[in-house]
Amino acid sequence: FKCIMDNFNHERWIMVVGENRHTRLVLEECFKWANQRMVFGENLMAQPVIRNKLAHMTAQVEAVHNWLENLTYQMCKMSHAEQVKFLAGPIALLKLQSTRVSGFVLDEACQIFGGRAITRTGMGQVIERYQRSQKFGSILGGSEEIMADLGMKQAMKNFPKMAEARL
Repeated sequence: FKCIMDNFNHERWIMVVGENRHTRLVLEECFKWANQRMVFGENLMAQPVIRNKLAHMTAQVEAVHNWLENLTYQMCKMSHAEQVKFLAGPIALLKLQSTRVSGFVLDEACQIFGGRAITRTGMGQVIERYQRSQKFGSILGGSEEIMADLGMKQAMKNFPKMAEARL
């Protein structure tokens, strides 16, 4: 049992890498679409609401990517025993955040692409394909609720038992 549990960190890390890559691909497709789709005589990117959506999508994807890079560096520098002790919680929370961000990005991509987001061919095919598989990431390797609980349990392990709030 311990061997199986120890390997979950690496399994979840791999899932986050894949999730982040797919999310970045969806974001890239949104940029391409917004730059070439013409509406009201100009491209979609000229619309402030589209730029706002893309800004929020980009900020969240980049934040997940940065957290992933940070944990990857720690995994490379720590022994396996240290990884099990110190990284199980952060990796679980990263998986939670990664799946939440991918869901957000996918929803926004559907708004940007409109009807093209549900077509199996053409410019919307990446979005349509990812819609069918995105939810697997939030279930496999531990559901979002389990990841949140694990992250908090790990954080509380080293938290002082009788810590007082100072106002």
